[in-house]
Amino acid sequence: MKRLSEFFTRATRGWVAILATVIFLLFMAFVLPGQAVNAEQASGGAGSPDTSFWYSVDDLYQFAESYGEAGRAAYVRARWTFDLIYPLVYAFFLISTVSWTFAFAIPAASRWRRVNLIPFFSMIFDYLENIASSLVMARYPQPMEVAANLAPVFTLLKWFFVSASFLILVLGLVLATRARLTYRQTSI
Repeated sequence: MKRLSEFFTRATRGWVAILATVIFLLFMAFVLPGQAVNAEQASGGAGSPDTSFWYSVDDLYQFAESYGEAGRAAYVRARWTFDLIYPLVYAFFLISTVSWTFAFAIPAASRWRRVNLIPFFSMIFDYLENIASSLVMARYPQPMEVAANLAPVFTLLKWFFVSASFLILVLGLVLATRARLTYRQTSI
């Protein structure tokens, strides 16, 4: 994990963080709204387990039932098209910006720099959530006990790590700004 964190820090320069931010903002502005409309139509307004912080196994099966066959097929298709790209986009943004801000704010030898791995875990749990919930939707009405029990856990962990990543980014921005201001004051 230390090597992965160090790789992220070495690979991230200012232009990489800016590029990641631009891609993230463009994705949020132009791709995400269309996907939200498609998901709303496919689910018949029933919502999605992906956007819930927590749901039960029964809730997951209720989603599958309410979607109908076409809605379940659309859900699975979205997990293996849009939702393959989106976790990469937000993870690229979060890993890059966290790595970049913490490189300014925290000494190179500090273990605190490894917080740039938190967004990586959000992406991993997002993919695990997609696999588990897709299996449930694809096999419905046949029960998929293991996948159905793991999907809510993966969703909760995804949201925990996504939320923590954004909080860490804000902290990194504050620390980097403080370090920059301190540097300017001492160089005057």
